[in-house]
Order: sequence, then C-alpha cells, then structure tokens
Amino acid sequence: MTSPKITYSETDSKGRYAATVEGKAGEAELTTSKVSDTLVIADHTDVPDSMRGTGVGRALAEQLIADARAKGQRIVPLCPFVRAHSLKHREELSDVIQW
Repeated sequence: MTSPKITYSETDSKGRYAATVEGKAGEAELTTSKVSDTLVIADHTDVPDSMRGTGVGRALAEQLIADARAKGQRIVPLCPFVRAHSLKHREELSDVIQW
C-alpha cells in the first residue's frame, strides 16, 4: 500500500488531520478539540469505505500521538477508534494518553 499523505490544519479550538491515499477515493480524517496548550481531545475519526483496511486510520492516530509527544501534550481519547488504539498500546502510550 502507498503510505497516506497526512496534512494538519487547526483553528484556535480545533485540529484536523486529513489523509489521502494515492489511487483511493476520498479523504480520511481525525479531528481534535484543544482544551489547553497541554491537553487535546481526540473527537472523531472517519475513514471512507474506499480506504478501509489500508491502515490509514492507524496512521492518523499515530500522527496525532507523535505530534502530541513533540508538543508535550496529552490526549483524551474520546473517539472510539483512538480509544481502541490506545488501549491496544496502553504501555507505550502511557506518557501521552490521559485516561
């Protein structure tokens, strides 16, 4: 599979990761809400049917986690997808996930 191209955009209170995959229709997204400079909420992940099973949702979650680590932030995983990913990798994400 071609690696997804992930972009990030933000406003004062929201963040959005968007992913496209070459040869696949649509765009996957992961949205966040900023609580403070050090705390973000993972709200929602949406992967179109054309991209299901390609790992694009995991790539979005991993980008969010890498960015939060780099910025010294913690993530509250309200989104069911990010929550499931975080539970699967609880040990290695203990520094960045806020339960």
